[in-house]
Amino acid sequence: MISGGSDGLGKTVAKHLSDNNQVIILSKTEERLEKTAEEINCDSYVCDITNFSEIKETIEKIIGKHGRIDVLINNAGSWIQDKLIENDYERISDVIDVNTKGTIYLTKGVLPHMLSKEDGLVINVISQAGINSKEERSIYVSSKWAITGFTKSLEKEVAKDGIRVTGLYPGKLKTEMFKKMGIDKDMSDGLDTKEVARLIEFIINSDKDVSFPEVGIKNIRN
Repeated sequence: MISGGSDGLGKTVAKHLSDNNQVIILSKTEERLEKTAEEINCDSYVCDITNFSEIKETIEKIIGKHGRIDVLINNAGSWIQDKLIENDYERISDVIDVNTKGTIYLTKGVLPHMLSKEDGLVINVISQAGINSKEERSIYVSSKWAITGFTKSLEKEVAKDGIRVTGLYPGKLKTEMFKKMGIDKDMSDGLDTKEVARLIEFIINSDKDVSFPEVGIKNIRN
């Protein structure tokens, strides 16, 4: 199950995994979600990951249809930049809701099922912003550092129950995220999303006794 699976990195990962896995993508944008699901022949559910009631309902539907959720990939994310005093309160709240609370909510929703069968893998796509700092990124970095702490703590909390938790820290990616937001940013030295997809596949297919608490990946030119 991949959040933010309708475009960008999430779509690439879903497409890469769909040949050998039952892939389920989540997004709150129905039209784009349906188009992607049809294109790569996977299952899809409209779900706002900042709404825990929708999460609960969606997970119940997925378990009812497929019987299990083996892997959760928390990929959905929202971007914000600029000086703190220039960020409006609503935008700050939105970014924290998606990047931080959304990841926590979705993980909490899936975890009882994984614990019941003492098996499961949670991959949190965090970014280099989860381990580094940068000016005019205070809100974005805060939202990602929070998930770094969440990931490290949860990894210890559920390891004894057979659940693996991995934090993935990619550098700049070649996606349309900035372009869609009207931000002119040079992405030529970005990392191809296919490389991240291959890394995620490797983690998924690794022996269940092998743990990957932290995995960084970036273009050497970054």
